[in-house]
Amino acid sequence: MEKVGVFAHLAEEIAREAGEMLVAKRPARPEVLATKSSPTDVVTELDKASEALIRSRIRAVRPDDAILGEEGGSTGGGRVRWIVDPIDGTVNFLYGLPEWAVSIAVEIDGEVVAGVVNVVPRGEVFTAAKGEGAWLAGQRLRCNTGVPLERALIATGFGYEVGRRTVQAEVLAQVVPRVRDIRRGGSAASDLCSVAAGRVDGYYERGPQAWDYAAGGLVATEAGAVIGGLNGRPASPDFTLCAAPALFEELHGLLAPLDPERDT
Repeated sequence: MEKVGVFAHLAEEIAREAGEMLVAKRPARPEVLATKSSPTDVVTELDKASEALIRSRIRAVRPDDAILGEEGGSTGGGRVRWIVDPIDGTVNFLYGLPEWAVSIAVEIDGEVVAGVVNVVPRGEVFTAAKGEGAWLAGQRLRCNTGVPLERALIATGFGYEVGRRTVQAEVLAQVVPRVRDIRRGGSAASDLCSVAAGRVDGYYERGPQAWDYAAGGLVATEAGAVIGGLNGRPASPDFTLCAAPALFEELHGLLAPLDPERDT
């Protein structure tokens, strides 16, 4: 089997190419192709085009691998699976805001071993390979450590359905008085890379899918952070929490009693 760095290198090449295509083809106001879970959960023509490009590049080199993509679902089989978000932060992309990314992860036997997050508007490509660290522009990343909850800058996100948003607002109201401040960027992949780079101290959210957190989660853990769900469960759409180990425990202790996995 190839070294995990080979997968990271290929994922980086593809993520860069997809980012270049998106910049070249993005009109002043991209057209909304459809909505997904709610009228505010949008998909553009370029989401589809980006995923099609990524899938074609993967198949050209690794035709037997499985691919899970946000827009195209799951295809193929085998031990190796690529997890693709062609545009994480589509609403930001639609409005011309800078927090959107192309996210590609590689999983072997259910374990993520390589991850790339190309935050295209910022010209930043975060990379990680299992056991080989997380990197940005040739610099190894380290998450912030030794930050107590009351001085922690925490990133979060919100769902699209009204019931979930209502609960998330209730949870947020209990979190804000206990931390330094909150940031809402609009891209889970970018938020997780911000944890890795020390731009925020932690991140939590109900609802991110595997394609949202697979690559960014590896970048964060290779930078020393912990990623998981509540009460010992793994990160999942039910809940995802990420921070340095001590802050992870403090933030978990604040969030778990609030029952943040509910939707009503």
